[in-house]
Amino acid sequence: MASRREEQQEDVRLRVMRLINGNPELSSRQVADQVGISNGSAYYVLTALVEKGFVKLENFKNNPRKGQYAYLLTPKGVREKSLLTHRFIERKRQEYDDLRAEIELLEREAGLAYDPVIKGRDDT
Repeated sequence: MASRREEQQEDVRLRVMRLINGNPELSSRQVADQVGISNGSAYYVLTALVEKGFVKLENFKNNPRKGQYAYLLTPKGVREKSLLTHRFIERKRQEYDDLRAEIELLEREAGLAYDPVIKGRDDT
């Protein structure tokens, strides 16, 4: 089982990969702002993704500012993004189930009637 820190790092990697997949021309500063991490962290994550072969860095073809780059997911990166997405969904489903069970327990302890149809919380 992964530690909480490893899960958070996976979540950041997934968010970065999803973001650059949708807009490869973002700068590392823009990635940092949109993901909610520091500029240094964004640079570190992007560099690690490039080093692992999940992302490739390319110059814009028709850009007069030749210093600007595009982050493109590689086929290996697309697979990694898919795996990260699957693990993320599984974690969130488990968190949802745990939270739902805790809420139901608290409602029973507090003597609150729980009727999912009346309260509009029917998930089935």
